[in-house]
Amino acid sequence: MSMKPLCVKLSVQPSRGLVDEKFTVLVQNLLPGFQLTVHALHQCEDGHSWEAFAHYTADATGTVNVSQDPSLDGTYSGVEPMGLLWSLRPVPGSKSGLRMRKKNVQTPMVVTISVYQGHQMEGFLDRVLLASVVVERWYMAPGVRRVPITDGKLTATLFLPSGPGPFPGLLDLWGNGGKLVEYRAALLASHGIASMALDYLTPQITKETGKIVDNDYFEIKHTDKTTPGSSSKGQFAANNRAMLRV
Repeated sequence: MSMKPLCVKLSVQPSRGLVDEKFTVLVQNLLPGFQLTVHALHQCEDGHSWEAFAHYTADATGTVNVSQDPSLDGTYSGVEPMGLLWSLRPVPGSKSGLRMRKKNVQTPMVVTISVYQGHQMEGFLDRVLLASVVVERWYMAPGVRRVPITDGKLTATLFLPSGPGPFPGLLDLWGNGGKLVEYRAALLASHGIASMALDYLTPQITKETGKIVDNDYFEIKHTDKTTPGSSSKGQFAANNRAMLRV
């Protein structure tokens, strides 16, 4: 039975928000007891696609509320308001070993939320599409300042929350993969924490000299206040022992 004549209504609120901000997915104008699949699709900047989906049954009013109703099956089960994001996985046929990382935090993570008739597990492009909306999820909130650090041979980016401060400060170090990864620091700044993303495995100084950085590399100063009681400068610091514990 086709649901097209019923004009299924799909809404996602907020349609634009932070990636860790809870959102409401509401499907209306269904028949009571109708079975459907809510599907999320995201294409990363590297071109690989990720999906998540969940099976629901409409209540007596013909409504499904993903924030309140349990998923019966899919990439997650039970009541999971954020399940369509945290359970994203590579689409079938993708190469192994993929990791989903936001490279450009100044652009949104674009996710297409769709509703399909029946409880589906695969082949969504061939299924009956009832409704679809596109939403944006951001790692960097409006007003957050992104400041590339160019002092000396550093490879780093400082993210400062909106407002005059002072702010608590945090140094964000990544692991064996190297390179500068910004999305975690951007999200922390979006929640009021001044955060510096620092590449300590493959920075410019290491590329030029072939030497691993020493403790001096971790002493970085910035003119914005980052801690209560600071005078004119905030300071981020770490040492190799701390680095090994991160």
